[in-house]
Amino acid sequence: MAKTRNEASEGRTRTCIAGGGEAPPAGLIRFALSPDGIVTPDLAEKLGGRGAWVAADRALLTRAVARGLFARAFKQAATAPDNLIDSLDAALEKRALDALGLARRTGEAVLGFDQVKDVLTKGKASVLLTASDAADDGREKLSRLGVSRLGDGLLQHRGFSSAAMSAAFGRDGIKHAALLKGAAADRFRREALRLDGVRATENTAA
Repeated sequence: MAKTRNEASEGRTRTCIAGGGEAPPAGLIRFALSPDGIVTPDLAEKLGGRGAWVAADRALLTRAVARGLFARAFKQAATAPDNLIDSLDAALEKRALDALGLARRTGEAVLGFDQVKDVLTKGKASVLLTASDAADDGREKLSRLGVSRLGDGLLQHRGFSSAAMSAAFGRDGIKHAALLKGAAADRFRREALRLDGVRATENTAA
């Protein structure tokens, strides 16, 4: 059976056209060129044709657009829309929130302060999510517990509001959640880290 583009890229490195460094695809964003020469984010890494890779870093993305580096990478005329980075931001946010919905559907999401505390205590969590508008004391208690039990193996994210988390999980009033180790958590980790880089924020920490 033929491998998909995504499967074929596993274990390989790509060169960032703006920074020049090589890195695994997990920390990069692939762009493809539409038939009419428009630079298009390919977050699923499935579009055909030559790809151009840029690190998930707002400064490097801005440099790639400002210096016309996409045209050089594609070896032809390439137009980067004025809203390229903003549209990329929105697409990454959607993919991250979709991963939360996937975790709920597959039983890999744990919701609520007490339930999250329990899975952290047992060392079963891969991701700890705290709403950006949650109280500091609750966030700090869970964060300390998670670090003590899981150390660097736990990804902590606080970039989404309670309303956004509630919509993603399909339940009102969500301020604390955890993702168990699994495919949904792995997907969220990648998208959240890339989103943080594009936004030049520090809402995600390991």
